[in-house]
Amino acid sequence: MPIVHESDVLSQRPSTNGAVKPTLEVTNLSFAYPDGHQALFDVSLSIGAGEKVALVGPNGAGKSTLMLHLNGLLAGNGVLAVAGLPVAKGNLPLIRSKVGMVFQNPDDQLFSPTVFDDVAFGPLHMGYPEAEVRQRVEIALAQVGMADFGERLSHHLSIGQKKRVAIATVLSMDPEILVLDEPSAGLDPRARRSLINLLRELPLTMLVSTHDMLLVQELFPRMIVMDEGRVVADGETAVLLHNVAFLEAHGLEMPVIGNR
Repeated sequence: MPIVHESDVLSQRPSTNGAVKPTLEVTNLSFAYPDGHQALFDVSLSIGAGEKVALVGPNGAGKSTLMLHLNGLLAGNGVLAVAGLPVAKGNLPLIRSKVGMVFQNPDDQLFSPTVFDDVAFGPLHMGYPEAEVRQRVEIALAQVGMADFGERLSHHLSIGQKKRVAIATVLSMDPEILVLDEPSAGLDPRARRSLINLLRELPLTMLVSTHDMLLVQELFPRMIVMDEGRVVADGETAVLLHNVAFLEAHGLEMPVIGNR
């Protein structure tokens, strides 16, 4: 297969219909940490409603820093909007309900006595009445296949079950986009397959940061590649995963079925 040069890879970036506001839009975002380390350089991307997009790159590429900007946990120079709403200080409570952030370690999100309490936490703090909170919890748990786990203790669950509950905690707030960090990390093959099926079935816009290239190949038609704080490619996963020279240049590998 012929090598696709980086300039050609970038040109594959999907276009969006100007008449429809993208679910997520990031324009010329740059960010430096207080110690002076520049983590992001003019990052721009746009994700349309219903897209499932993988965010990949080596450690230190800036993926986590970018994700922490999406709900205002970090604030750099640039323009960000979710469903047309600017990510700005005055909008942060609403933005954080629209961006369903799921961290790599579910224990970072599960801190209440029971599964029900964990999933109810967001809607309660958004001020919904009790009846609606209960309805949101029931729907969210059903979406992740945990409908009968409401009274279970979160810390007694398996890692795969905890990840499902962590996803339910953000689904209960009816987000515009689901943002996941390394969702398949730490899962055994059965739990990993179950998670893949869940993510495939959820009818939500997704941005998923992962090193699991088999997951990327199977689930995400579009892939954004970051390296050294920059977006170096944004295009069709099927094309990018077959460009061996490009993948090697940016610390990535073609998925190998035998490594599953």
